[in-house]
Amino acid sequence: MLSIGRKFMTHVIPGIIKPLHILWNEMIGFVFICIAIIATPSVYRKVAAFSGEPEQLGLIVLGLCFLIPMYGFGISSFWRARKLKKS
Repeated sequence: MLSIGRKFMTHVIPGIIKPLHILWNEMIGFVFICIAIIATPSVYRKVAAFSGEPEQLGLIVLGLCFLIPMYGFGISSFWRARKLKKS
């Protein structure tokens, strides 16, 4: 009886884990993209109002240092989910 349960688990668990892993990657990607989209207008306004002051340049660089990884993490998360779907 124990061997039947073990065989059942070896067949069922991978079938459950893979879709959950794909869903997790898609949800995390969505969250990162949403955070980046929310922050984009603020950085755009700072770039549009740039007058050459070092303080403004620092804020723009700081904003870009936030936006680029957020978009990058979101896109890479969707790519991982796609790669998992194909395998």
